[in-house]
Amino acid sequence: MGRHREFDVEKALDAVMCVFWRKGYEGASYADLTEAAGVERPALYSAFGNKEALFRKALVRYYERYLDYIPAALTLPTAREAAAHILDNAIDLNTRYPDHRGCLVINGVLAGSDEAEPIRQILIDARADAEVQLRERFERAKAEGDLPETTKPDALAAFLMAVLHGMAVQAKAGFSRETLEAVAEQALSTWPAGGSTLSRESS
Repeated sequence: MGRHREFDVEKALDAVMCVFWRKGYEGASYADLTEAAGVERPALYSAFGNKEALFRKALVRYYERYLDYIPAALTLPTAREAAAHILDNAIDLNTRYPDHRGCLVINGVLAGSDEAEPIRQILIDARADAEVQLRERFERAKAEGDLPETTKPDALAAFLMAVLHGMAVQAKAGFSRETLEAVAEQALSTWPAGGSTLSRESS
């Protein structure tokens, strides 16, 4: 039988997730990760694998614990309500923790070496998947009359993602919650309204 681990794996994963959130993938050294987890490097390797494997586990944790508002938003009655819900929750998440502001996904991919390319690609794919979900939701909204016939769901999804990414960068740079809320309000002020009753009410 293997030796019993003398640390809480779940707490360790939460700790290293916060390090990646604060410093990005490449900015997080193994010294940072082991210090946060409170264990030596061999124990961290034994529990999670190498740094890339550890980041992958941290990313899954982040999506499960902090981005559950996205699938919830996609079930709301109108596209505008969905967008507003995502923007509001993103602002809250980006500014909630003073020591790791912004978004783990965006922070993790802004810069990277050739060695970190697999991680960068994982994050690009994750964002692309989110954009596909938004596009499909907006296509349904267009078919239901919640969005105008002239709406381009792919462009609208890309627009919303661009606003979300920009706000994450601004939050990381120290922009206030109030400023980010003003950005979200400006983005929603341009939201296309369809002819349905629900669309008019949500606007």
